[in-house]
Amino acid sequence: MPASHPQIKKLLQCIDLEEKEQVKRYSLDQQHTLKSLKAEGLALHPIVVTRKNFGYADYPEISFRLNFPPEVNLFKDGAAIECFCTGEEPVKGVLISLDGKSGEFRLFAPDFPDWIEDDGVGIKLAPDQRTTTIMKTVLNNLEYNKELYKLFEQLHGEAPAEKHTTDILPDSLSFNNKNLNDSQQQAVAAITQNQQITIVHGPPGTGKTTTLVEAIVQLVKAGEKILVSAPSNTAVDNIAKGLIAQQLKVLRVGNTSKVDETIFEHTPEGRLNNSKQLKEIKQLKIRAEEFRKMALKYKRSFGKAEREQRNLLFKEVKNIRTEIKKLQAYNEEKLFTEADVILGTPVGLYDAKINQLTFHTLVIDEAGQCIEPLAWTIFPLAQKYVLAGDHLQLPPTVLSNEAARLGLNRSILEVSIATVNNVFLLNTQYRMREAIAGFSGSYFYNGLLLTAAHLNNTATHITFIDTAGSGYNEKHGSDGSSLQNEGELQIVQKLLATEALDPLHIAFISPYAGQVAAAKEVLPKQMRISTIDSFQGQEKEIIILSLVRSNDDGDIGFLKDYRRMNVAITRAKEQLFVIGDSATIGADAFYNAFLTYIENFGTYRTVWEFEM
Repeated sequence: MPASHPQIKKLLQCIDLEEKEQVKRYSLDQQHTLKSLKAEGLALHPIVVTRKNFGYADYPEISFRLNFPPEVNLFKDGAAIECFCTGEEPVKGVLISLDGKSGEFRLFAPDFPDWIEDDGVGIKLAPDQRTTTIMKTVLNNLEYNKELYKLFEQLHGEAPAEKHTTDILPDSLSFNNKNLNDSQQQAVAAITQNQQITIVHGPPGTGKTTTLVEAIVQLVKAGEKILVSAPSNTAVDNIAKGLIAQQLKVLRVGNTSKVDETIFEHTPEGRLNNSKQLKEIKQLKIRAEEFRKMALKYKRSFGKAEREQRNLLFKEVKNIRTEIKKLQAYNEEKLFTEADVILGTPVGLYDAKINQLTFHTLVIDEAGQCIEPLAWTIFPLAQKYVLAGDHLQLPPTVLSNEAARLGLNRSILEVSIATVNNVFLLNTQYRMREAIAGFSGSYFYNGLLLTAAHLNNTATHITFIDTAGSGYNEKHGSDGSSLQNEGELQIVQKLLATEALDPLHIAFISPYAGQVAAAKEVLPKQMRISTIDSFQGQEKEIIILSLVRSNDDGDIGFLKDYRRMNVAITRAKEQLFVIGDSATIGADAFYNAFLTYIENFGTYRTVWEFEM
């Protein structure tokens, strides 16, 4: 029976719109040439294959490198991809990782394609039908789960007229980590006393991971079994490391072939290394390899009988792979039962088939990056929920403008924070100098964000370089796509020369992929060069932010998304340089307030100081 709640219907409609947009955008056809897909950051081509091996479940895995560092906001680990080569049938797979110029992906195929090392092989994003199907199934069944449906109605109900947070008494806890500040202790105590849903609002640099690790340690001590999730593998691994250091019984599931050694020992694959099943699996893999080699003797041009023989051999490989999976599943079931904490991305946890186990609390980190339907795929696995993140930074990426308009890019955190009372703000940041944090603290966090005492001093840590009147105008890149501003890049080069800044300690960031691509051509290779979106969650000693927009109409485009600016101006630890045109951005109230802040607490310079 289809869902009847209007909000569930709307979310299902959004998923359909997003799916259609993915199919349209990711297609390689007359309208979408390889050149245009590459320009939009939807394809990586050509790739150079550096290694081939068979992974945990005996799927083909390929390591590759690129000759140019790509700008790849959308190539997140776990993204659905297709590996392609002109004139050949593409093969579906999943991106395991992409770091700078090198990456790795897994193919859902019995073997490597014959053409995998030919010239002109690439990978492109593909519609993620699997995740889409899971989200639809869960939403359609939501009304049959009374408790969960009640929670859904609560989150989508009226916001309380007056929000009040229950008084929490941290004194009753014996803290494992003695260095937590008052707001972190409050949040930990709130999580241990949580009856249904608690939100930990962690602005940049406030020690969100430290707080969550301590809370999970306390919950386990109280006899709870915990699930931890986040939309990115990096965030999952971050918490996993913290919990491993606390010597909890941790199991990290899902996309684990790229995790580092400390975590690998705590994955099903790493744990299997010491089990008696390993010998059996190794023998099965040897048999699969023999059948595979026999099948590969039949090369591309062969007759009907050879094709049938090859298909039979590959069928046998598939059967062996199923057998390996069964053995692994048996092994994993035991590990799932023994673990105190199981961690994975939402799809990783859903795939682990752990619904028969009782989990007391589900912690979702980076909840501000998690679309709502994805959260509901794992809500049924636990009884209580903790959402951690910052809804005042960038929302989740959604391709369909219509789906975004209907609310698909509203994260589970943004939805919940409107109606949940138990919200705890981590109020002290330890990342950046007070002058860098100040504007964000007053504009986004109502002046509640404090800076740790050792980061306060009177030196200049924030500088605005004004290009107004210089003729340094924005323009479209050569491929007609994203905006660039050549003049701003010239200022960066002069800044590096005159301020004696070390490129290793600098990140150059910009809202526009076109400016990032242009920067990679002219700035030192040792510098980290990235879009703001790709740099969320990261930090550097020195940040140079290029705003790009400079025109006579005061048109600021998507600089209008102030949350993107919140991310941009909170990445620097020691020095923040912002380059922009005050005449273009100053008519906007937000940027006008920002410029006033810099005049009061930083240094205001003009482009003419850099003329040589």
